[in-house]
Amino acid sequence: MKIVIAHLTRMEKGYFCAAGIDVKTHQHVRCVVEQGRLPIGMLSRYGGPFDMARVVDLGAAQHRPDPPHSEDHVIGPQQMRSIPHAAPGWFWDLLCSVSVRSLKAIFGLELQRVGPRSAATRERQGSVSLGCFRPGRKPKLWIKEQAAGPQVRMKMRDGLFDLSVSVTDIRLYTDDHWTPDRDAVRQVAGKIEAGEELVLSVGLTRAFAGNHWLQVNNIHLESCPTWELG
Repeated sequence: MKIVIAHLTRMEKGYFCAAGIDVKTHQHVRCVVEQGRLPIGMLSRYGGPFDMARVVDLGAAQHRPDPPHSEDHVIGPQQMRSIPHAAPGWFWDLLCSVSVRSLKAIFGLELQRVGPRSAATRERQGSVSLGCFRPGRKPKLWIKEQAAGPQVRMKMRDGLFDLSVSVTDIRLYTDDHWTPDRDAVRQVAGKIEAGEELVLSVGLTRAFAGNHWLQVNNIHLESCPTWELG
């Protein structure tokens, strides 16, 4: 199975999450290991196979769905190999071809508003946890200052939902993969404000407080769709 990486997100310090689009079926595939989380040593910048828009051969990955995370595939790191990143035009066209204008079109009727500006599915509800969203209205990217530490966030709308959600795009964080990279956030925010076309990789978290919370995994800009962490 070969996938092109379209979701590359930070997690707790020392770990990240990677998912991509099957180059044959165009279905989403999330990479998991028996231990549960991918260590940062598997990022390309540290000699591993994972980076944005890289084509990764997963070998004999084992499908192990865990609703709503139906995309989970257990991988054997020793079996994987990475191919240089996809051509920018091809990758952008692929993102556009699998993206939709509605969040419910991705996550189904199980996605509901929670509180004033969040959305989630109830624990173990729903059939998918990954997708690509192409907003019809210009979103806003910023850093929220809070007691627990600064957090990258995005305001976005799709005609039904008007949300403020966490952004876990690992490329928007510094080398510790935890502290927001203010220069990177400022540059991407400026491109969005200028009206550049974009596709958002979106996903649902693992269960927390009884819900799988909606977040923005990655921001893909038309001018640099294959922008890599490494």
